[in-house]
Amino acid sequence: MSEPLVSIQNLRVAFRMEDGEPFEAIKGISFDIPKNRTVALVGESGSGKSVTSMAILRLLPSNAEFGAESKILFEGKDLLQEDPHALRKVRGGNIAMIFQEPMTSLNPVFTVGDQIMETLMLHMGMGRRAARQKAISLLTECGLPEPERRVDRYPHELSGGQQQRVMIAMAIACEPKLLIADEPTTALDVTIQKQILKLVADLQKARGMSVLFITHDLDVVGEFAHEAVVMREGEIREHSEIRKIFESPQDNYTKALIKCRPHLGRRPQRLAVIDDFMQGTPYKEPPHRPRGYSHGDEIILDVQGLHKTFFSREGLFGKRAFDAVKDVSFKLAKGKTLGIVGESGSGKTTVGLTLMRLHEATAGKAFFNGKDILSMTPKEFKAYKRRIQIVFQNPYASLNPRFTVQDILTEPMMLHGIGSGAQERRRLAADLADRVGLSSNALSKYPHEFSGGQRQRIAIARCLTMKPDILICDESVSALDVSVQAQVLNLLQDLQDEFRLSYLFISHDLSVVKHISDQVMVMHEGVLVEQADSDVIYANPQHDYTRELLASIPRGWPRDSFNAEGALAEA
Repeated sequence: MSEPLVSIQNLRVAFRMEDGEPFEAIKGISFDIPKNRTVALVGESGSGKSVTSMAILRLLPSNAEFGAESKILFEGKDLLQEDPHALRKVRGGNIAMIFQEPMTSLNPVFTVGDQIMETLMLHMGMGRRAARQKAISLLTECGLPEPERRVDRYPHELSGGQQQRVMIAMAIACEPKLLIADEPTTALDVTIQKQILKLVADLQKARGMSVLFITHDLDVVGEFAHEAVVMREGEIREHSEIRKIFESPQDNYTKALIKCRPHLGRRPQRLAVIDDFMQGTPYKEPPHRPRGYSHGDEIILDVQGLHKTFFSREGLFGKRAFDAVKDVSFKLAKGKTLGIVGESGSGKTTVGLTLMRLHEATAGKAFFNGKDILSMTPKEFKAYKRRIQIVFQNPYASLNPRFTVQDILTEPMMLHGIGSGAQERRRLAADLADRVGLSSNALSKYPHEFSGGQRQRIAIARCLTMKPDILICDESVSALDVSVQAQVLNLLQDLQDEFRLSYLFISHDLSVVKHISDQVMVMHEGVLVEQADSDVIYANPQHDYTRELLASIPRGWPRDSFNAEGALAEA
């Protein structure tokens, strides 16, 4: 067997904390990255996968310390012993990296062409003219539309998927032997995600690169990786070929990661969580939960002809109109979930914000318990405002960092006159914290002291203080690990069962929408293109756009789309 491209041997990484005590993030892991292969590094936040990737490039902060016996061998040379000058040649040249958030990785004051050209001139010694032509060629190879024009664009003038293509072009510019991709598709729409994954798979095969792909979602890497390394709390729990990972996982943690993710073929009453597998007892699949609307359902929200136009200035006196939502009509039943899916820019979030009166509708009506909330004066709507609440995608940005959890939960009650006094509001806050699975001491803590999943629970509890009838969930689980996502989805289902809440569930993740929704409406460029019960729309989509969305869902194993196109050799 040939020498691996990278061999990580007994890697230990500890961080010196402010109190002087070390925190061991990586606990003596070893694995190889073979030549011309894709290795997936899989695990939850805090598992150590990103620390491992940053250690390969020696990009860890100054308080990081490597173990005395740790080695990272790249083509036989230990990168942990290389001097800064030698490392500079390796970074970007032989080893390149794509980060999760392209907008924070690209320099906003330089054009994308200048940023690619800088890499070529620095590592390849090219002149400016040759570097520009090479940059256009790379953007063409990475599938960026109109590369000759977009090479002179700034990052903010490109979409998220286009920005990620620029990052990939920059990464492969010097023909690296190893490409590290750190969660490069997490924030992207499902169709763009599939395009980026296929692009990485095609480039890996065409250029003979090795790829280290970091993710928390096994379904994503199941479509194109050759092998997977599953990590938890700084340790490797399982390392095997991707086929064996899916067909016969050996570690309980790997089994949990596979089961946590909603799948199109099953809809259990509760999703599996990590603890279900780590307690040593065999996991028993829960019964199936039926979904759908019925003729006897009470309609709580009836939206008719909703239209929202935004205006932007054009020239000195002119203005341009943009129709974000175009004549959308739908009904939401009591105690049911209506999923709204579509790519970024489809208008799905605008629908939710307009119903909340955070945007004023241009036209249309929304009857809530028989009364049109869109035509009400602000004073009239105040009585209804508490009955329609929203959970945003980023809980940290939507929670006041200066407030304790108790302040966050009691402030809405105080503003809307809920509770007879401060003592009763504190009791209600404690009860809500307990309902969403937060510990008794959580009330005295601040948002930054919680994980992402815990912060989302706080945001949900804050909505529940208003005793709402409708909860709008705007991408509320898309930024979470699959295991935490399963916990939050189970919580939402429990609350719906207990309080008969109605959900508008907005997401670009079609597997999640299938799991939780009774009906699904598909939006494209502001237009409602299809609506039906979730089982019907997934089994027999009528619109071409719906079929395109469904075809883009990562299905893990067995492989489908990439193999069908011959883009990836079998593992």
